[in-house]
Amino acid sequence: MRVLTVNPGSSSLKVSLLDPGDALLAEESGAGHEMADVVARMPRPDAIGVRFVHGGTDYTAPVRVDAAVTERLHRLADLAPLHQPASLHALAEITAALPGVPAVACFDTAFHATLPAAAATYALPAGWRERYGLRRYGFHGLSFSYATRRAGELLGAVPPRMVICHLGSGASLCAVGDGRSVDTTMGFTPLEGLVMASRAGSIDPGIPLWLIKHGLDPDEVGRALERDSGLRGLTGSGDMRRVRELAQARDANALAALDVYHHRLRACAAAMTASLGGLDALVFTGGVGEHDPSVRMRLAEDLSYLGVSIDPSRNDGADGDTDVTAPDASVRTLVIEAREDLEIAAGVRAHL
Repeated sequence: MRVLTVNPGSSSLKVSLLDPGDALLAEESGAGHEMADVVARMPRPDAIGVRFVHGGTDYTAPVRVDAAVTERLHRLADLAPLHQPASLHALAEITAALPGVPAVACFDTAFHATLPAAAATYALPAGWRERYGLRRYGFHGLSFSYATRRAGELLGAVPPRMVICHLGSGASLCAVGDGRSVDTTMGFTPLEGLVMASRAGSIDPGIPLWLIKHGLDPDEVGRALERDSGLRGLTGSGDMRRVRELAQARDANALAALDVYHHRLRACAAAMTASLGGLDALVFTGGVGEHDPSVRMRLAEDLSYLGVSIDPSRNDGADGDTDVTAPDASVRTLVIEAREDLEIAAGVRAHL
């Protein structure tokens, strides 16, 4: 089965056509693509897989798209405003361009369906939790699921206690115990957790309440937390490469921003290891996780008390899937290329 995977991210769009053996037949990425033009440049697929960030409680596995599914996904859009509308738009365009080709929605929240109640439950009034479905959903699940399988291939078996760091424009961590998600840093929406490119991550919930009470419009507050916070709020740029350039030029805001970024990353990574009761493997993936050796080295140093240590030359030269573990380390550290397209294709084939 040839599968066309459509992956709308918070800052990009990736379209890949995979043959039955998962070889890449064609790929396009960037912004502003017209799906009809993309499809016209590729061989016709047998099936389509579209990444959706949020499946709510309804969808904990891939599902074939029909009118009822599409309507339900529209109702979840306000929980992931940077992603869900883009996925819905891409779905509409790709199905119009390829009539008759079955389309399957694959969900980032699905991998976290195994979260234990203690990790998924917010200490909120029961009526709220039941009426509105307030719980920790977790995100980046397609990336975490693929990285879990790939780590098992690289190491011979899936490590029993593994922390995966998906670091990109959006960023989150996942505690993977025996191949299953047992804790994660994102929550009800993709706003919780780490400092990200333009998202604030975890803040005192009293801050937006206070701002609204003192005259700011709720939509304005929401937009700022999603689009104007994180690294962008601290430095004016949400691009880690630009922040790194500014820091190398001794820009005070950039230096402070990196300290804030790493303070949160270190604390959240340690929290994930606590949920696992220890650490056997640390995995980096995502745009920053794969391509910024300084981020990897600094976190490894921060977690050295757990037995994490990486080889500087391997780390600096990491390209693709790489084991960067230092010879004397008790924890294995891997860099794994994010291949959500492979996970989407696997989900499509399993479902159909």
